[in-house]
Amino acid sequence: MNWYLKVLKQYADFNGRSRRKEYWMFFLINFIISYTISFIAVFLDIYSLEILSTIYSLAVLVPSIAVGVRRMHDVGKSGWYLLIPIYNLILACTDSEAGPNKWGQNPKEAGNDTNIDLIGTE
Repeated sequence: MNWYLKVLKQYADFNGRSRRKEYWMFFLINFIISYTISFIAVFLDIYSLEILSTIYSLAVLVPSIAVGVRRMHDVGKSGWYLLIPIYNLILACTDSEAGPNKWGQNPKEAGNDTNIDLIGTE
C-alpha cells in the first residue's frame, strides 16, 4: 500500500525514475480498487457507485501516466515510449538501467525505497 501512496504523493511528477516494484504495485492496487468498486456497483446495481468508479479512474489518470513515464525513464527510454502498445509492456517488465542515467540516480542503488514493503513497516 505504501507503493500506491508514494505514487499518489508524486501526483504529477514526470521527472526521475521508478522501480519495477513501484510501478507494478501501483498497477496492482489500482486494478483491485477499480474493479472492486465496479463489481460492487454492477452487483448491487447502485448508480452512484458507477459514478464513483468513473471519478476514481479520472483521479488516478495523471499519477498512472506519471509513474509510467518514470518507469520508462528507469529503463533509459523517453516517456513517449509509453505510447507504443506492446513495447511499453516489455519495457515496464525490464530491469532498471544500471547506474545513473540522464533522468537521475538508479532507485535501487540510491536506497530510497528498499525499506518499503507490503505490510507498511518502514
